[in-house]
Amino acid sequence: MEIVGLDHVQIAMPPGGEEAARRFYGGLLGLPEIIKPAALQGRGGCWFGNGRVQLHLGIEANFVPATKAHPAFLVRDLADLSAKLNAAGFNFKLDTMVPGRQRGHLFDPFGNRIELMQDGDGFQQRGE
Repeated sequence: MEIVGLDHVQIAMPPGGEEAARRFYGGLLGLPEIIKPAALQGRGGCWFGNGRVQLHLGIEANFVPATKAHPAFLVRDLADLSAKLNAAGFNFKLDTMVPGRQRGHLFDPFGNRIELMQDGDGFQQRGE
C-alpha cells in the first residue's frame, strides 16, 4: 500500500474571507486555528486543526464554491451542533439516504458544501 494516511484537506475561499472562516470553522464548528508556516503566511487563508483533523482554507482569486465535493467531519453531538448551526443562520439538512447513519450537509459562509456525521457513524468507523 502506498498511501498511509491523510494529512489535511484544503478547500478554497475568496480573498478577504479569513474572518468569516474563523467565525464559522473556529467559532461554530469549534476547530482551533493553527498557525501557518511562516513561508506560507503571505498567501492569506487560514488553517484549523485539533490533532485528529486539519483543514486548510486557501485563497482563490477566481473563487467558485465546491457544491458537490466536500470534507466530512465527525462530530461529538450532531443534534446539538445542527441546532446551533441552524440558529446561526446556516441551513443544516439531515440526510437519511443511508439507513443507520446520522449525517447531513450545509454550506460554509463561502458556499462550500460541508458534511457532518455523528461520531461512530462514519463510513470508516463502521467498516465501509
